[in-house]
Amino acid sequence: MLDLKILNGKIIDVENKKIIEGNLGIKDGKIVDIGVVLSDAKQEINANGNYVSPGFIDIHMHEEDLSLTNKKEYDISQTMLNMGVTTAITGNCGNNRQSIVELHDYIKEKGNPVNYMSFIGHNFLRDTVGNTDIYRKSSKEQIKKIQGMVKKAIDFGAVGISYGLEYCPGIDIEEAIEVAKEIEGRQDLLLAAHYRKDSIYALDAIKEMAQIGKETNIPFQISHLSSCSAYGNMTEALKLIDEIVDSGLDLQVDAYPYDAFSTYIGSAVFDDGCLKLWNKDYDSIMLTEEPFKNKRCDKFLFEKARKEYPDMLAVAYVMNENEIFEALNNKNVMIASDGIYRNHSGHPRGAGTFPRVIGQFVRDKKVMEFFDALYKMTYMPAKRLNLKSKGLLKEGYDADIVIFNYDTIIDKATFEDPQLKPEGIEYVIINGKVAVKNGVCVNNTLGTFIKRGKA
Repeated sequence: MLDLKILNGKIIDVENKKIIEGNLGIKDGKIVDIGVVLSDAKQEINANGNYVSPGFIDIHMHEEDLSLTNKKEYDISQTMLNMGVTTAITGNCGNNRQSIVELHDYIKEKGNPVNYMSFIGHNFLRDTVGNTDIYRKSSKEQIKKIQGMVKKAIDFGAVGISYGLEYCPGIDIEEAIEVAKEIEGRQDLLLAAHYRKDSIYALDAIKEMAQIGKETNIPFQISHLSSCSAYGNMTEALKLIDEIVDSGLDLQVDAYPYDAFSTYIGSAVFDDGCLKLWNKDYDSIMLTEEPFKNKRCDKFLFEKARKEYPDMLAVAYVMNENEIFEALNNKNVMIASDGIYRNHSGHPRGAGTFPRVIGQFVRDKKVMEFFDALYKMTYMPAKRLNLKSKGLLKEGYDADIVIFNYDTIIDKATFEDPQLKPEGIEYVIINGKVAVKNGVCVNNTLGTFIKRGKA
């Protein structure tokens, strides 16, 4: 007998770009039958003609800070689940919000709304070995310690190393390459980086990241290209990326579907000259937390927040939407949220990215093709992460599934209320069990911490 049967669904075959109308059977957390499915099941779901999709895989997001949630609630992983994400990759931009071991142990004890995997962050390790000066290169002794910590994290099951080059100007390319010395040449791993600098510096930043990938001989992921190059040079950036890939380098990219970015107001991103670089004024920056929640900056507020509330998240309305469309349609770009919250405040991308792509970009604006969009949020990131049993609806694959209503799916989160649930996500199934039913969360502890090579 099956554990779960999904009836009357439009089952999305991402690989072959076709729809299979019928049923889907699940047993022991795996898909075991697709099509007619005559077997009885302990539980049945009537999809009512809605789309049955592989669960969305978010290759770039930022996990909860357990010191802020006090291990009593879920912040961003809950919003991930609400928008159909079943697997999310943490530790991006060089920053783990706590150690991988602590995150793993917490999820092992409490469960998690979605499956997590994690990078080990270079910037996090710099802090750990005592280099707290973001403008200073790590010493040889510190780099040696970081190399050992990288090896230990990889042995534990980390995806690879992430870099936050813009956040830590003291990291030169030599250090970035050196910290990966213990794992160089590992094709089963992945390096990911938040670029050195955006806007007019984007092309140089892309070349630098490509060089790191080449020198380490490890597949490389450029993080959130949307916030790097959507300032008037996206066409040139994508052309450069295509040329690099065509030359034989294993390089891919992710991007999110918004024309505003978000990061800590005290970070180097907002150092002197940033507004001139973006050709914007202070009022393009909105603060997201109390005591300045949803307030636009002037010079005084900007400087006050930078000095007194450096860990506050801010939103910068500085990018061009038409260039976001261009990026998301490139063959080397997959979709990711870059979601991050502090105390339930932040950017709506952490709650709306995937429904936004389907509801706005595919259905309403028609700037993306349906199967291409689904591929970029399911099978493409699964392949990139070497997740051999995720990303497709096939017999033997993990039963991580989202059922959505194509006519109603849409993001609802706003910059003023950034965690509002989307509409149209009817069911989410994690590891073969129902987590969201009729749009309502019924179990948010089904996700696990996946160690690299174990899924």
